Amino acid sequence: MNKADFISKLAVEMNISQQQSRQFMKAFQVVLTEAMKQDSPVMLQGFGTFTPWSQKERIGRNPHTGISCAIPARTSVKFKPGKFLLRDLNPSK
Repeated sequence: MNKADFISKLAVEMNISQQQSRQFMKAFQVVLTEAMKQDSPVMLQGFGTFTPWSQKERIGRNPHTGISCAIPARTSVKFKPGKFLLRDLNPSK
C-alpha cells in the first residue's frame, strides 16, 4: 500500500473527504518529524513507539567496485510495535 492508497482508505474509514485525509496525514508527519528532531519518542498506546536513534559514522564498501568509503553519521527511526498491533497481526489459533 502506498501513501495515496492509505489516504483513500483512511478517508473511507473516517467518512471524510480525501482532502481532509491528506491534511491529517500531513499534520501527522509534521508532528512526528518535529518530535524526532527533538530526540523525543512518540508513543501511540497499543499501536507502537517511534524512537529516534543515532547511527555512528562507519566504513562501508561499494559492492560494485569493492572500494571502501565512509558512511556519515545520521539520525534514523526505530519502530517497536505495541501489544494490540501484535495481537491483531498474530491472532490466537
